[in-house]
Amino acid sequence: MWKRFRHHTLGTAGAGAVVLLVLLTLFAPAVAPRSPLYIDLSYKFAPPGQHGFLLGADELGRDVLSRLLYAGRISLTVGLVTALIAVAAGSLLGVVAGYYGGVWDTLVMRLADVLLAMPAIFLLLGLAAFLKPNAFTIMLIIGLNSWMPVARLVRGQILSLKRQEFVDAARAIGSPEVRVMLKELLPNAFAPVLVAATLTVATAILLESSLSYLGYGIQPPAASWGNMLNNAQTYVFYAPWAAIYPGLMITITVLSFNFAGDALRDALDPRSALS
Repeated sequence: MWKRFRHHTLGTAGAGAVVLLVLLTLFAPAVAPRSPLYIDLSYKFAPPGQHGFLLGADELGRDVLSRLLYAGRISLTVGLVTALIAVAAGSLLGVVAGYYGGVWDTLVMRLADVLLAMPAIFLLLGLAAFLKPNAFTIMLIIGLNSWMPVARLVRGQILSLKRQEFVDAARAIGSPEVRVMLKELLPNAFAPVLVAATLTVATAILLESSLSYLGYGIQPPAASWGNMLNNAQTYVFYAPWAAIYPGLMITITVLSFNFAGDALRDALDPRSALS
């Protein structure tokens, strides 16, 4: 698997970029030159490279680099926790639908179809309008709106696996159905779930940035890449760096997770041929 993964050039680069981003945000207090909340109006819109501001300053004289690093903490945390929520909910519903079939299968899959048919951003905006916008509610909202692809993947795997001999053997020795589902079937459906989780992180970061940009996500003074873009849109022609760098971070992060997810999918599939 590792041999196939490392031969995927874009995937390896994406995984390296993800690791670098995680390390930079994790050690933001040691790397950031200033506090992300420190205001100095005398350096308002300081250009990049001047007055000690490597990436420039925003409309309140705050260091853009420091805010990017601390905003990355929030954006990456939202993405990772959202993926965990989506994988947990999707795996549970998918294994139930695939194992029991019948009414359970119909209910879960039709609910997934309904939610997938609705534009995600409008559904998230509607939910966010009734809840206090903070990191916890954003993660919960996005996570509970992202389980459907995972559930469909798991259901498909379970429909195939439940007819295998090892499942019949587990039933024959008297294993309860919950144990058969969680101990026998679900671990064998882990590979596509892992790939889906990687791609869900990228989608969640993009959705959180969209919500924050529209004012329904992470609220100031806390920084996220989305609300940094929201704050900078008024001054985009006067101080373009305040908008370019958050947008660049979102783009790099989403592409990195997507490339890593594609490489992981190919690496876990022995039939794939990587050049």
